[in-house]
Amino acid sequence: MIERRMVFKAALAAGAALVAAACSSTNDGTALPTGAAGADGEGAQPVAKITAEPAADAKDVPVLKPVVIKVADGKLTECKVTAEGGKDVKGDTAPDGLTWTSSEPLGYGKTYTYAAKATGTDGKPVEFTGKFTTLSPAKQVRATLNPADNQVVGVAMPISVKFASPVKNRAAVEKALTVKTDKDIEGAWGWLSDSQVDYRPKEYWPQNITVNVEAKLYGVDLGGGAYGKADVTTKFKIGRNQVVKVNTPDHQMRVYRNGSQVKSYPCANGLDAEVDRNTPNGTYMIMSKEPSAIFDNARYGYTNVNKKWACRFSNHGEFIHENQDNAANIGKTNNSHGCVNLLEADAKDFFDSAMVGDPVEITGSKLGPPMASDVKDWNYSWAAWQGLGAK
Repeated sequence: MIERRMVFKAALAAGAALVAAACSSTNDGTALPTGAAGADGEGAQPVAKITAEPAADAKDVPVLKPVVIKVADGKLTECKVTAEGGKDVKGDTAPDGLTWTSSEPLGYGKTYTYAAKATGTDGKPVEFTGKFTTLSPAKQVRATLNPADNQVVGVAMPISVKFASPVKNRAAVEKALTVKTDKDIEGAWGWLSDSQVDYRPKEYWPQNITVNVEAKLYGVDLGGGAYGKADVTTKFKIGRNQVVKVNTPDHQMRVYRNGSQVKSYPCANGLDAEVDRNTPNGTYMIMSKEPSAIFDNARYGYTNVNKKWACRFSNHGEFIHENQDNAANIGKTNNSHGCVNLLEADAKDFFDSAMVGDPVEITGSKLGPPMASDVKDWNYSWAAWQGLGAK
């Protein structure tokens, strides 16, 4: 009698071990069988097999890589991926019931748990569980995007993405950037420095169009252990087409709308006899507008000079502004330190019509474009600009 009871207890223990195996998974992220085949075929192992990517116990998983759970020889009946703290990751099961795919980015440096159930073609259920951990960047880099939302800008305005730290993986960044407009426009991204990439069209923007920009930089590998901190977007409008043209020997500043001249103002430009004081040739844009601006240039012995209706068009130091003190030379002689001087009434009239992003085209000077300026997009030929993109 004692020997018969010992055999019966051993059989119960073996049965309990089989039940425990039903909800486990292997190290490679696949579901283990829920039973073993008997001599008469009863209790055969389920045919369905669940797998997941990333695999169970994976580490340093990219946050943009979707979680995919698959089943072979069956249909998924339940899938859940849960972040630390209990928040479920959004995702959907395919209509055929064979895959579940997450639909939102993951968080940096977090552990996620997945659990899935399926019913096999043999009608038997299987279950699957596991965990994985996402990467923790050495540095998260923030980016800013200009123009800002809802701005109306001139037809020369570039789109500019600036990063808080230098970027090594330029190609990955460009893949994350999209520009959409109301019309088909040829344009390209160009890197002006390791931390700034600009987009400009081949020609000036068409007037009165809307531009949508998406910089999906969260999770993007910027190189050197740095990753994008967040996505940034903007939606802005291109205004009317207005172009300023100054041929310095003419002493006239002409304003064009849609290719037709609408205004001409007498002006005095940079001193012809001293090249360093020439108003430099090139294509610029109105960068800012100041009703009153203070000018200082220790090299030429003046400080705290106040001028009205100032429109900056270069970081090299050039403005279009009022200089009523120079009225005797305006329209006759070029004697400024590089700025375009106008009479006060004309300066106010132009100031009121100007828009940030309007092109300013300077010709006739002995001085070339100051390529050290950070707003030099239009001083590259189109071929040269395209060469500034990621290689």
